[in-house]
Amino acid sequence: MILASAQIKAEVGKIEKNLEQHIKMIWLATEQNADIIIFPEMSLTGYCREEAKRLAISIKSKYINLLENISKEKQIIIVVGAPVVIDNELYIGSFVIQPNKPTEIYTKQYLHDGEELFFKSSFDYNPTITINDDQLHFAICADIDNEKHPEKAASNNCNIYLPSIFFSENGIQSGHKTLEDYSKKYNLHILMSNFCGEHWNINAGGRSAFWNNNGKLLCELDNNSPGIIIAEKKNNETWNTKSIQV
Repeated sequence: MILASAQIKAEVGKIEKNLEQHIKMIWLATEQNADIIIFPEMSLTGYCREEAKRLAISIKSKYINLLENISKEKQIIIVVGAPVVIDNELYIGSFVIQPNKPTEIYTKQYLHDGEELFFKSSFDYNPTITINDDQLHFAICADIDNEKHPEKAASNNCNIYLPSIFFSENGIQSGHKTLEDYSKKYNLHILMSNFCGEHWNINAGGRSAFWNNNGKLLCELDNNSPGIIIAEKKNNETWNTKSIQV
């Protein structure tokens, strides 16, 4: 199994432009024979609040349809983020796009302060996927600030935890420490994706990373350059990793 995490510079509201970066990173991942690639929180739209309802993306949108076609053609699972409306409620979502299967939506379960003014949270939309004998569980940003989230994932036999985040330059160090602790405590391999560069009028933290289930940081990107991390599982205990910055 080969996992990929994409680190991108996105612009809020520039969906077409952001999508071009997604496709570029997906091509890089497929060249490495990745089974799955994850992107940061609200990667398609850029992180937003006030603009979220206007920018919300439907599961039937042309953008998701395009990514579904790429997923099927390249046989890769693609996980991208955007605001999404479900039953007239607005959520922060991740679209889980799988070859030859219907697209599913994971919704953020724990919100940052202030997000509750614009979004709902829900535990009802919580798909997991299995690759070979590994169970993968998704997370979005503030989900990782509540330890109940990785704890529940582990109790449901998850062994690979995939947070899509937007952490600032000032917050990413604590984010790293949190994920390191979770990896050891809950026996999780963790692959995280973050934005880089200036985003939402602050400096994004970058440093997308992969930890093994002993809490060892095996690979990370820098704080300002787009790129991908590749983590290849060789056996139950060994991972080969590398970064490709573009």
